[in-house]
Amino acid sequence: MPNAPADPASGPSAEVHYVTRTGWLRAAVLGANDGLLSTGSLMAGVAAASVSSSQLLLTGVAGLVAGALSMAAGEYVSVASQADAESADEAREQAALAAAPEQERLELAKIYESRGLAPALALEVATQLHASNPLAAHLRDELGMTEANAANPVEAAVASALSFVVGGSAPVAMALLFPGPHVLGAIVAITVAMLALLGYLGARAGGAKLLRGTVRVVLFGLLAMGITALVGRLFHAQIG
Repeated sequence: MPNAPADPASGPSAEVHYVTRTGWLRAAVLGANDGLLSTGSLMAGVAAASVSSSQLLLTGVAGLVAGALSMAAGEYVSVASQADAESADEAREQAALAAAPEQERLELAKIYESRGLAPALALEVATQLHASNPLAAHLRDELGMTEANAANPVEAAVASALSFVVGGSAPVAMALLFPGPHVLGAIVAITVAMLALLGYLGARAGGAKLLRGTVRVVLFGLLAMGITALVGRLFHAQIG
């Protein structure tokens, strides 16, 4: 009995792409890493100064809230600036198409020709695209702008703030679970473990070498916490 033809939607040709997640995924990864490292380092420095458990917890919560709001505001302003630039480029391209459509068609053909198409075929492709949606063609192939990678300030800000809270909650939780002399070790341990996890996931998602990516993140995290703890200890010794 002959084999039935494969379903195109479920066969090898069905591909999963992640480019549509680039904006929020980038903000989420950065937010989680920053939340974990900045809150963990802050609390490690304060814990090294031998403060009370309530003071340490208050420091962690305050750092968590301030950091999340700061990340959200910074991400929003940054991505909004990118969105403004994209809107300006779109308006400029629209005006050029209205003023000189033939010149823009030839310009698009040259782009396709530079990418390997024969001159006649490049001109034919540009002509057909100009007949349907010339603005989309120029935004995509001349400026590299698509709906998939369009800047979304609100999405980036929310993802950044939430991920910061998720990352920073781990060291704060250690202050709740291990009050007393072991809190510094607990904060360092959970921060290093989660940094290793984030480094592994980041390297895997980016196709990089897993060990190198993980070790790099952990080493820089340990360096940040170590310096902060040393500053806290020296400051406590000076004023104690």
